[in-house]
Amino acid sequence: MSSNNKNVLITGARGGIGKALCKVFAQNSFNIYAHARKQDADFEQYLSKIAEDYNVEISPLYFDMTDYEAMKTAVRNLFKQKINIDVLINNSGVAHGGLFQMTPVSKIKEVFEINLFSHMELTQLILRTMTRAKNGNIVNIASIAGLDLAQGNCAYGVSKAALAAWTKTLASECIKYNIRVNAVAPGLTNTNMAELMEEKAKEEMVSASAMNRLAKPEEIANAVLFLASEKSSFINGQIIRVDGGSR
Repeated sequence: MSSNNKNVLITGARGGIGKALCKVFAQNSFNIYAHARKQDADFEQYLSKIAEDYNVEISPLYFDMTDYEAMKTAVRNLFKQKINIDVLINNSGVAHGGLFQMTPVSKIKEVFEINLFSHMELTQLILRTMTRAKNGNIVNIASIAGLDLAQGNCAYGVSKAALAAWTKTLASECIKYNIRVNAVAPGLTNTNMAELMEEKAKEEMVSASAMNRLAKPEEIANAVLFLASEKSSFINGQIIRVDGGSR
């Protein structure tokens, strides 16, 4: 295993897109710090397998994204080990659907806490070393639900819209430190989130894509890899749709 590999921290690594991110970045010789909320034997077995297959180091990190003390402890432990994060992927999130008048504002706040504020907290921590190194890359996982806002999206969609806006603001602030910030906005992807959707809503989202299918998790991961690589060296502050072509 090479100590010269770059290090990536992926939040929400136990989900469908998260696992695909781990695999794609391992295939491209990144050492991975894979975050999940709770310890899981199957998840650790998956990480061990791809670490062995691609000869990289993969370490699980466990904390609830809204437990900021636990988050700080985990990041401090990385810094104590002289581990610098070269790429941060803010992937964790929670889905929610419901009309505004039927959704308590407390629930909207809860969704924002997970989908936006937790990423802000973690990013501030990671930026402490990225700015000193004057190098880094941050990729946020937004959603087309935050770009094509529609009824029923007062919590999830609006939180992802805020994430997209924050991406642009952060990109303009961080580029002076040679840190690029972009986001990927997936369409409906073949993960547990899609399986939990009402069938009618799912069918409407699929039919809204010109390719008339769900995205594969690895298709989202490949777009993230592109934004995290030097192949996208002049791309900054952008929200890249990966949705099969909206219509």
